[in-house]
Amino acid sequence: MARKYSKTASADVERVMKERKAGTLKSGGSGRKVTSRKQAIAIGLSEARREGAKVPKKTATRSSSKKSSSKKSSSKTRKSASGKRTSKKAGR
Repeated sequence: MARKYSKTASADVERVMKERKAGTLKSGGSGRKVTSRKQAIAIGLSEARREGAKVPKKTATRSSSKKSSSKKSSSKTRKSASGKRTSKKAGR
């Protein structure tokens, strides 16, 4: 079976998982304590990418589908909001 990540990437993930278990792993943006296993793995892989280790690219299949659906719904709400504005002006 082929290795998915390099040895250094695996070591980074292992180190981050130990930090999470100890309760010392913190999120980068907010500084809050990380309790999610998946988030800890993502942090480890991100650090390995920054160091230049062999790590597959991020998959953005879910986020791209969310973006396209949110764009559609936001355009619908804009139209209805502008319609409400015109009706308020007409009522004055």
